[in-house]
Amino acid sequence: MTKQEQRLTELLTPTVEAAGFELLGCEFVPAGRHSTLRLFIDHPDGVTVDHCAVVSREVGAILDVEDPIPNEYNLEVSSPGLDRPLFTAEHFAKVVGQKVEVKLAIPQDGRRRFKGQLLEIVDDMLVIEVDGKPYRLLMDNVDKANVVPVF
Repeated sequence: MTKQEQRLTELLTPTVEAAGFELLGCEFVPAGRHSTLRLFIDHPDGVTVDHCAVVSREVGAILDVEDPIPNEYNLEVSSPGLDRPLFTAEHFAKVVGQKVEVKLAIPQDGRRRFKGQLLEIVDDMLVIEVDGKPYRLLMDNVDKANVVPVF
């Protein structure tokens, strides 16, 4: 997550939790007047469209008052879906043994994208097996990560 996304997560987490949901994380996709702030929420019983609407109204009010994003943007509230985004060490710990896709901010071993089985987490490193070879990736270098759904 970028520093802006971290600040937004810290700002909005209490409101999302007060509504009865967990804020997994947020993504801010800058695109001029078509920028998007996307929040991913979760609940043990699942997330419905109505849940997203409730959280959107509550969070929208906070964003209007605090005004943390100076430009125009669209707010989206979403369930994590099958390709669940991974933002924190706790999120990665829950999916050890599953296939994940990781995009790094800074290339490692000549590549930025790694898709394979998450073997373990050692300190601040993800150990991912890609094509039979384990790679140790620094979690602070992860730009974006998600679970790869298996059908």
